[in-house]
Amino acid sequence: VQLVESGGGLVQAGGSLRLSCAASGYFFSINAMGWYRQAPGKQRELVATITSGGSTNYAYSVKGRFTISRDNAKNTVYLQMNSLKPEDTALYYCNAQVYNELGYPQYWGQGTQVTVSS
Repeated sequence: VQLVESGGGLVQAGGSLRLSCAASGYFFSINAMGWYRQAPGKQRELVATITSGGSTNYAYSVKGRFTISRDNAKNTVYLQMNSLKPEDTALYYCNAQVYNELGYPQYWGQGTQVTVSS
């Protein structure tokens, strides 16, 4: 299973970015998908998750500014990021839990850099 992220970049504070992550490979279905981020010198942290049924969960720091969504037909998850702050600067990783012959393994993307300038 491969997860390919796109949409990162450099933006000024207050701006917006939209991240995308497309899953490909062999699996029966995709359960939860999500976005995590890791800033330099910090641990990787949860940003937002979404179940196959559309239930969402957000980190407190991004609530009201970020929106996670998914297109099950395209095996793709999105993260709309508005009102970006310099503290949102990080490498953003896509995560997916799939159902395949191995059971319910999780996979990670390679990461996409988001940099917010003040």
